[in-house]
Amino acid sequence: MPIQDNVYGALLISAIDFILSFVIIGGIGLLLAAFPLLNRLGKLDDESLKKPH
Repeated sequence: MPIQDNVYGALLISAIDFILSFVIIGGIGLLLAAFPLLNRLGKLDDESLKKPH
């Protein structure tokens, strides 16, 4: 279904762009929210770092 080259097509593209911007911003938010969870999984304590290998 091609998008028409008139005002209605421009409004449709604007609506699609508006909705996709929320999807992308939400995805970035989920990615940023995952960083503290990943930090807990890879937690290191000082004692394990001070021991010789």
